[in-house]
Amino acid sequence: MISTKNVKPTLQQAYVALMMDVIGRGLVMASQVDDEIKQEVAGFPAGLVFSMKVFPNGSRFVAKVQDDHSLKLLKDFNGKPDLTVTFKHLSHAFLVFSFQEGTARAFANDRMVVNGDVSYAIRLVRCLNKMEALILPKLVANLAVKAYPQDLSFKDKLTTATNIYLKVAQSYLKRSA
Repeated sequence: MISTKNVKPTLQQAYVALMMDVIGRGLVMASQVDDEIKQEVAGFPAGLVFSMKVFPNGSRFVAKVQDDHSLKLLKDFNGKPDLTVTFKHLSHAFLVFSFQEGTARAFANDRMVVNGDVSYAIRLVRCLNKMEALILPKLVANLAVKAYPQDLSFKDKLTTATNIYLKVAQSYLKRSA
């Protein structure tokens, strides 16, 4: 008999793995279509490698800032990133990725640690917040981000979110081809 104690962490792990992949891809694609995120990414030095992961050996994504200041996901990166944002526990990542707790609140509650330049981590969180505001329904985005952008019209949100989702879907199709 399978107990709920064993099932719940397994489901959390699968969900966090999926969300980590979607968020990594979404961030890359959002940086191609949203001017505010493009501007934030332009503030990173070319060659910067950053990662978001779950401690100790959980899910993660790794991205690199290209010379043209676009982002690229790194699939088999084994080096040490310049910036790593680490969730201290799977349950902490689940809280954030299930939109029960925003990223800023998770930092405030000491559920995440940053290795690297803190100003880059703040810039990364701003990118993630904007991406979440764009791709999530407003009701959910209000739970996920510290402050929902006041100047984000429904039309802009719909257009940009559609572009991001299409690019993410294309990235999955390219991977399976």
